[in-house]
Amino acid sequence: MIIILEDLYYGSLRPNERMKPKDPESRRINQQIIDSLEMLKERLPEGDFDQVEELMELQSESCSLHSALSFVQGYKIGA
Repeated sequence: MIIILEDLYYGSLRPNERMKPKDPESRRINQQIIDSLEMLKERLPEGDFDQVEELMELQSESCSLHSALSFVQGYKIGA
C-alpha cells in the first residue's frame, strides 16, 4: 500500500501504460491501425508519413488526457 501511495505522490503510477487489452474487438481495431500505418508508410513520402505519425501521437496524447479527466471525474463521483 505504501508503494502505491508513493507512486501516486511522485506521479509514477500510470495504469494506462500497464494495460494490455484482452478484448478481441480492441485487438482487432489495434491491428487495423497497425496495418493501415504500415500501408501508409509504404505509399507516402517520408515527410508526409512523419506528419501522419505526429498526428497519431497528438491523438494518443489527447486520448490520455481525456482518460485522466474521466478517471478524476469518476473518482469524484465515487467519493
